[in-house]
Amino acid sequence: MLLNINADNPQMRKIDQVVDSLKNGGVIIYPTDTVYALGCDIQHKKAIEKVCQLKGIKPEKSNLSIICKNLSQLSEYTAQLDNRLFKTMRKVLPGPYTFILKANSSVPKLFKNNKRTIGVRIPDNRIIQTIVEELGNPILTTSLKTDDDILEYPNDPIDIYDDYQKIVDIVIDGGLGGMTPSTVVNCIGGEPEVVREGAGDVDVFL
Repeated sequence: MLLNINADNPQMRKIDQVVDSLKNGGVIIYPTDTVYALGCDIQHKKAIEKVCQLKGIKPEKSNLSIICKNLSQLSEYTAQLDNRLFKTMRKVLPGPYTFILKANSSVPKLFKNNKRTIGVRIPDNRIIQTIVEELGNPILTTSLKTDDDILEYPNDPIDIYDDYQKIVDIVIDGGLGGMTPSTVVNCIGGEPEVVREGAGDVDVFL
């Protein structure tokens, strides 16, 4: 299903359709404040496995990420943050950053790799923020990426639907997406370290 949702004022009827699909183990493609992404409810083991299969990764060996609605929800799935890091995150979120943090015992077992870490995003995008809020818990997120050297991150939802309509349950059309992924910041063991420069400004971590 291709579902057009207003990026500035998401229609709740359509948001509810997406949430119902997620609660039933559906896999969706949706816009963020950077690139389009694949996702599912983190409470659904089979859905997580399907997303990982589509990406060609093994969940127990990969650095998986989740989208949270705010810092309060983020704290439910990560180890305690020090004050300095919390202030920095509060300054830049919602925004185009992925923070690699220590996972706590609330994270489903499939998310726990050998390092027991998790990537966390709070995108500045009304559509996905509203979906996560209505769902009541985070969703798994992974960038939609191709092997195309010219268009590494597909950004046209119509083209995305043409390619994925038989693979996922819903493709959300939230307008043209970006083509630069989030900035990834490793916050394990000391000072935040930028491990991938993306759409987010890295100067805040210098």
